[in-house]
Order: sequence, then structure tokens, then C-alpha cells
Amino acid sequence: MKTRPGSPPHGKGPGPSARAAGLPPPAERGATVIPDRVVARIAAQAARTVQSRRTDPVRLHLTMDLPYPTDIPHVCERIQRDVAERVAQLTGLQVGEVTLTVRRLVTAATNRGRVR
Repeated sequence: MKTRPGSPPHGKGPGPSARAAGLPPPAERGATVIPDRVVARIAAQAARTVQSRRTDPVRLHLTMDLPYPTDIPHVCERIQRDVAERVAQLTGLQVGEVTLTVRRLVTAATNRGRVR
């Protein structure tokens, strides 16, 4: 690949937008300085986050209506597994137990509303 005279070799130096803006190469631009108080705040926040994390597994209790007819044991097992996985994925918490109570079985007629 050809380069213009005086330009850095391909893959080195500032990109096209930096050259267009007339900026010097990154190594010549200076350094980023983060004040000690900012570092202290970040460290304090990290310490609080670690302190507030639960180390014991959480227990979840769900109450649901299920459609009738349904394979209750199979559906409940799948719901428990999926809820535990999703809660762990979204929160980072360890889920130790998911208890599921089936409040009632709902037929198609029940879903349509009250019939007189």
C-alpha cells in the first residue's frame, strides 16, 4: 500500500479524522491526569458495592396461574429453572431456591371473562 510522503506507515499514527482535525499523534498530545480525589471516590464506591453484595443464595417465591390442561410438574420445573437462570444472569446473585405456588388452573372459558 502506498503512503503519502511524510505520512506514517499504514496502521501507525493518527487515523484519518485526527489528521483532518490537525491533531498531533496521540503520543505527542499529553497525558490524562486523574485527580487523587476521583480515584478515592471510585475506590470507595467499589468497596461499598462489594460490601453490599450478598454472599448467601437468595430464595424466590412465585405465585402463578397456569393454563388448564397442562403438565404441571414439567411446566413448574421449567419455570423454576428459567427464573433462577434469568435472575442470576441479570443480577449476579446466586439463586438457591425458587418455590412456585400454583394458585389456580385457568381454562380457556375463564380467560374470556365472566359468562352469565
